[in-house]
Amino acid sequence: MEKLRIGIIGAGSISHFHMVGYQANSDIAEVTAVCDLNLERAQEFAKKYNVPHVYGSYDEMLRDAPIDAVSVTTWNNAHAPATIAALKAGKHVLCEKPLAMNAREAQQMEDTAKEAGRLLMVGFVRRFAQNTDALKAVIDGGDLGEIYSSKVSVIRRWGNPGGWFSDKKRSGGGALIDLGVHIIDLARYLAGNPRPVSVYAATFSKLGMKPDITGVEKYKTADYDEYCDVEDAATALIRFDNGMVTYLNVTWVENAEDSSLMHFSGSKGGAQLGPVLEIYQDRHHYLTTTRPKLQYQGLDMNDIFTKEIRHFVTCARDGTPCLCPAEDGVWLMKILDAIYESAKTGHEVQIG
Repeated sequence: MEKLRIGIIGAGSISHFHMVGYQANSDIAEVTAVCDLNLERAQEFAKKYNVPHVYGSYDEMLRDAPIDAVSVTTWNNAHAPATIAALKAGKHVLCEKPLAMNAREAQQMEDTAKEAGRLLMVGFVRRFAQNTDALKAVIDGGDLGEIYSSKVSVIRRWGNPGGWFSDKKRSGGGALIDLGVHIIDLARYLAGNPRPVSVYAATFSKLGMKPDITGVEKYKTADYDEYCDVEDAATALIRFDNGMVTYLNVTWVENAEDSSLMHFSGSKGGAQLGPVLEIYQDRHHYLTTTRPKLQYQGLDMNDIFTKEIRHFVTCARDGTPCLCPAEDGVWLMKILDAIYESAKTGHEVQIG
C-alpha cells in the first residue's frame, strides 16, 4: 500500500515533534509539504527535514500540494479554520490539542469531518504513553472497581511560555487550556469517558511572567514576548454522569515545587500516575502497593509522538478505529468553557 502523504500546517515548536513521529513511521507516511504564516520559518523547516514543497499559507498548500492528510500545529486560534479548510479539501486531519478555542468551534470541526467523510483526530498525545496504557489495562480489567474520584494536577513554579501562549486572542487562555487539557482528558479517558455534567471553578492571574527571574532555564515559545492576559492557575471540581468527580489543579506559575500527579480512587483499589505508576490495593488482609515494570515510567516525548503519528496514519489509511476521535475533543472543550464561565460568574455551570 502506498505511503500517506502528509502536509504540516504551522512550523512552530510542536511541529518538530510531529516530524519526529512521521520520520519514525517512514514505512507508511512521508511529509511532502509544510506551510507557515512565517514563510522563512517554513523554509527552514523544509530544509532541515528535506520537505519538497513549501508554502506561506494553508489555503495555497491545500490547493497545490500532493498530500492526503495534514497535521495542524498552529496557534490555537487557527485550529478551527485550518482544520475545516483541510477537511473540505478532502484531507484527513490530526489537530493538536486543544481542538479549538471553544466548544462551538470544536463542534463545527466535528460536523465538517462527518460531512466530508474524513478523519479528524485530536492530538491527545498522552493517551499513547506506556504508563497510560498500563493503567488503562488495570482499570478496564476491573482491578480498581468503580472509579468514583480522581485528583489531577500539574504545578509549575515558572512555566509561562510567553508569546502566543499568553495572548488570549491567539491561545484562548493560559495554564488551563495549555496544561489542563492533558490531565482532564486523561482523567476522563482512563475512567471510560463518562459524560461531564457540571463544573465549579476558579482561575487566578496573580503572578504573571516573572521576567526578572534568573538562574533557571525556562521554555519560551518561538515568538516569545512578555505580554500576558491569561490565567496563571485554575482549580475546578468536575462532576460526571456516572457519579465520578475530578478535582483539578493546574498552574503555569506558582510558589511551589514543580510536580505532575494523577490519583484515581476506586471501590476495589486506587492508582497514582506520576512520577511512577503505583497501584494501591488490599490483598490477603494486607495493604499492597504495586509498581508495574515499564520501560518508560514518565513521558518519553519521541516515543509518544511516534505512537500517536502511527495511529493517525493507520486510522486515515487503513480505517483503524480512532483512539482520539473528534467527539472527545468537543467534550473537552465543553469542560473548558464551563470552567472559564464558572470562574467568571462564581457559580456552578451545567454542561449540556
